[in-house]
Amino acid sequence: MRIQGIYAALATADMDRAEKFYTQLFDRGPDDRPMEALIQWRNVAGANIQIFLDKENAGFGRLTIVVPKMDEARRALEEIGVTLTGESEGDYGRIAQIADPDGNRITLAEPPSRPFDTQRR
Repeated sequence: MRIQGIYAALATADMDRAEKFYTQLFDRGPDDRPMEALIQWRNVAGANIQIFLDKENAGFGRLTIVVPKMDEARRALEEIGVTLTGESEGDYGRIAQIADPDGNRITLAEPPSRPFDTQRR
């Protein structure tokens, strides 16, 4: 099978509210609207993101965004009125969460300053 692209998809109950949130989060508007009730961003740090209208499943999605520095991400999020929660640190750096307006959980992950030992169990 030849794969041309992959999209992560999150459900929303309110397209306008979701578009505003993700436009602020990604610091740019959606790249296109391929069909009614679907908006998408292409190449957000190499990933493609779709937001689609699905009231029954809104709020159950998960997305991880890798950031170079958690403190810088925190400041940028505070500027748009979003607060990080549940911050913790482990073998693979620091993580913290935010939620979009529907309650979809977005985890921010800051890689460790040293290489991660993938052989360790």
